[in-house]
Amino acid sequence: MLPRRPLLSRLAPAALLGLAGAPARAATQDFEAFLAEAAAEARAAGIPDALLRRVLAGLKPNQRVLELDRRQAEFTLSWDQYRAGRINQARIDRGRQAFADNRALLDSLAGRFPVPPRIIVAIWGLETSYGGFTGNFSTIEALATLAWDGRRSAFFRAELMAALRILAAGDVAPERMRGSHAGAMGQPQFMPTSFERWAVDADGDGRRDIWDSRADALGSIANYMAQNGWTAGDRPEAARWGRTVLLPEGFDAGLAGRATRRPLRDWAQAGVTAADGSALPPEDLETSILLPGGPGGQAFAVYPNFHAIRRYNPSDFYALVIGLLSDRVA
Repeated sequence: MLPRRPLLSRLAPAALLGLAGAPARAATQDFEAFLAEAAAEARAAGIPDALLRRVLAGLKPNQRVLELDRRQAEFTLSWDQYRAGRINQARIDRGRQAFADNRALLDSLAGRFPVPPRIIVAIWGLETSYGGFTGNFSTIEALATLAWDGRRSAFFRAELMAALRILAAGDVAPERMRGSHAGAMGQPQFMPTSFERWAVDADGDGRRDIWDSRADALGSIANYMAQNGWTAGDRPEAARWGRTVLLPEGFDAGLAGRATRRPLRDWAQAGVTAADGSALPPEDLETSILLPGGPGGQAFAVYPNFHAIRRYNPSDFYALVIGLLSDRVA
């Protein structure tokens, strides 16, 4: 990350900030004006002046944040590439060890939240490699840069205000509030507004510390999932996210997708089987068939809990990888 400098210091060329054709000094003045407006909004919301001076003084747009933000929209992977890059033996082995090392904590969280420990561990593993890497970007600097940039300014400005409220509440020190280039924070990679809604003080020390408290981090993931639709179910199949399946010859690929939801027993009657060829449970569980790699590739039957995972990250690929990883770590 670029070091913080006084606002009047020399910036990188405007073209590198996505501002081709605009003088660097004008860009600096625009950012100064943005910070002044943001500070006024925060001050009106009760954020202390001393905190605003501490975290906003000397900020400038972070070039690397803007580069990564622009690259993200253009970056696509096939299902095979996405899965292979995220489910490998090293991650599975680390997940099994993390599950074993934190079994007492996970069991205690299972008593509070109707979310399987394996799902908590899988999300933790995919988001930050089981807490091993939570991001090196200053959250305030990253959010200020993105809110000023304009591509999704309203969204990131709201996240910046939430981050300032978190600092004012004392849950984390400014220098420790670090995360991804897009403002996702701590071991669960919560955006600040998600932190405000779903983070919990699982260790009872009076702070919701998703950066350095493993109990708070894993408890917050569990709370997020519980509050966003995960259900324990009254039968073993209903408690799952879904499963890998085999499709009958001649299966109509037009029936695949989250929009088509039928009772699991209907898919079973149509010839869909479990991955080992055994019959699917003849239940009325609402189920969709997904073909993430297209016809002829892997097939999955996904249940209501799959959609709860998608609320953590609205991507079928992501939710499938969480489900598959969870099945392997426990």
